Amino acid sequence: MRNFFKIMILLVIAFLLGGAFVAEQEGTSLWASLLDDPRQETEIDVTDTVNTALIVPGGAMDIADMVAKASPAVVNIKVKVQSNSLPNNPLFSDPFFREFFGEFYYDRSPQYETGIGTGFIITDDGYILTNQHVIENAASVTVQLNGKKEEMPAQVVGQDRELDLAVLKISGNNYPYLKLGDSDSMRVGEWVVAIGQPYGLDHTVTTGVISAKGRPITIEDRQYKNLIQTDAAINPGNSGGPLLNLKGEVIAINTAVNSSAQGIGFAIPTKTVSDVLQDLIAGNAIIRPFLGVSMADVNDEVRQELGLDSKTEGVVVVEVISGTAAAQAGVKAMDVITAIDSKKITSGNDLQELVSNYEVGEKITLDILRNGKQISITAALQAKPQQ
Repeated sequence: MRNFFKIMILLVIAFLLGGAFVAEQEGTSLWASLLDDPRQETEIDVTDTVNTALIVPGGAMDIADMVAKASPAVVNIKVKVQSNSLPNNPLFSDPFFREFFGEFYYDRSPQYETGIGTGFIITDDGYILTNQHVIENAASVTVQLNGKKEEMPAQVVGQDRELDLAVLKISGNNYPYLKLGDSDSMRVGEWVVAIGQPYGLDHTVTTGVISAKGRPITIEDRQYKNLIQTDAAINPGNSGGPLLNLKGEVIAINTAVNSSAQGIGFAIPTKTVSDVLQDLIAGNAIIRPFLGVSMADVNDEVRQELGLDSKTEGVVVVEVISGTAAAQAGVKAMDVITAIDSKKITSGNDLQELVSNYEVGEKITLDILRNGKQISITAALQAKPQQ
């Protein structure tokens, strides 16, 4: 009898070891196979998982309540852009086909590509704010309101490519709308909420904090200044959507994401929007003051090349554009601009920001280092040429 129990115990042990061995042979351990089994997911302990919403002042319900109030004013935008590509038929690109049948066999109807983005209503009579790159070159623009299936035609009433801002208009009244808050009062580390339709996923909400302010970035041929950086997820399709504070006020417009890194998104602050919003609504071109120089930041290489002191900061003029304020004032290539009206300059972004604070026609005093000598030049700012 004892031998019988010994044999049974040995068989059980062998069976268990054999099962583990088979699992290993199939490319995974028994433990790993259990983790991969979706039925096991409900048993994972999540008590140690950090949920950022849980540590937001006021609690997660405050965000949920705020989002519920803000979401009706957030809209989906769909655009059609005419494409120059030929219909997808290999015969159309065959020169022998064209030679034999002639050009009239081409399908000459225009081809369109579809794009998506986000916007938000800013007045009860249907004005909508979004990014200019969302509607750029659009043959048609439609808007879909939250919770509605039908699409409404929208008119582009104003846009500015340099600021990447656009205003649309839909017919009707009594729309829910969002209030523009004060982006300047927001501090690094404060909580923010983004609403949009990333990858076409309707009304997606993400949370994060303001990671930095005043970020300059370049995307293709667009140069952005003074952007808000956030770790709230911003993905394709979020462009033009609101970045909200916990009061439900818009403090920035979601604009770009660093595709090579996670948790780095950028948004245009409402301070930039407020300065030009009425002109955009009225359909007016944005008039900007313009000095008229191409420049580079002063760094160690520039200091060595020009024989500058190691503490010298500013921008070196690479080119003076003919006929501009700088040219008329006598600014020359290789001049080093160190200040405007006694305000120090440490970068090209500083210079552009300072110039933008003036009106067209105003005079500014440039502090310049030329051939080792300090001089001052007065320039009357002109209007920047329209692109």
